[in-house]
Amino acid sequence: MSRISPTAEGFRAAFHRPSLTLAEITWRWAVGATASALCLFGVIEYLRTLPVNNTELLFLRTRQPVLVGQAIAHILRGSLDRVVLAAMLGAIALACLWMIAASLGRIATVRALLDYFAARRDVAGNVSLAVVPADASKDHANGISAKTSVDTSRPFSSLLGINFLRAALVLAAIFGLEGASILASFASPASNPQPGLAFFLFLPVAGLVCVFWCVLNWFLSLAAVFVVRNGEDTLGALSAAATLCRQRTGPIFAVSTWNALAHFTAFIGATIVVSLPLSLMAALPGRVVLACILFVTLMYFVLVDWLYTARLAGYVCILELPEALLAPPPLPPVPPRGEIAPVQATIDREEPILSDVPNLAVET
Repeated sequence: MSRISPTAEGFRAAFHRPSLTLAEITWRWAVGATASALCLFGVIEYLRTLPVNNTELLFLRTRQPVLVGQAIAHILRGSLDRVVLAAMLGAIALACLWMIAASLGRIATVRALLDYFAARRDVAGNVSLAVVPADASKDHANGISAKTSVDTSRPFSSLLGINFLRAALVLAAIFGLEGASILASFASPASNPQPGLAFFLFLPVAGLVCVFWCVLNWFLSLAAVFVVRNGEDTLGALSAAATLCRQRTGPIFAVSTWNALAHFTAFIGATIVVSLPLSLMAALPGRVVLACILFVTLMYFVLVDWLYTARLAGYVCILELPEALLAPPPLPPVPPRGEIAPVQATIDREEPILSDVPNLAVET
């Protein structure tokens, strides 16, 4: 049995099964389009509800920055409570929509990946019905390598619980950033303002909050695989994910690191490509520049979804092909016993030896 790379297997699965990336794009972009449309129409309807009298309209028509600012401040006065209430209702509705769409999309994607690696495992002959690996019982006890007898036909409710935790984690991260800004404001009081020091104190705390959010969000997304694969509930999936991270630390770290590097490279490349039409704004029409930026952004999102599918496939590969991960590297072929490998020796026949050199005198 030859050792495999889960990172390469994940990229191979995403490349050979483009329908997986299409499924991810479908539910992600559907939620994104709904959120964008909701925000756009919400802003339009909010602006329609703002009363504008003749004095404010006169100030707006003057195009003087001071008068226009005073008019806008007077128009928006007293409407903050409506904005907050509308934003809260919209955020709750979008969170519910995202939890439902993410649960359905994860069920479809993980089941397709399980079928893919099951077929690949049977073809490669990594699993035998007659011989059970020595660590199979251990993996079965830990719940990371053998499917349990729990009913896997209804993982939707458990995935809703995990996605609810992810949505709550986003809210906690927002509160954490707000708390970081409050703590940083203590270093810059109104009597002695020091914005540089406040920003210097805010930056590391905000970075720490973002790191914790990224790690916990990644862990919850990994736990969703066990809900579909093993039929675990929310707490059981979290426990199984922790067990996998403890027993397969190297492969999990390798898959995550290589995909993160690929994602970072894609972001840098997209940023460079977007900067090209922006530098030509003076020579190109605005619609052309906007179309180029929109096209590059959409292609970047497609590549990000493909990379996410490859990373998810790598995790499923670690679960479905554990014997191939633990297999030792192949040794070079050894000749049969009693047979000596021939020694290859070459002699340059054109080079003269001492006996062939004419007029060789030996002085004594």
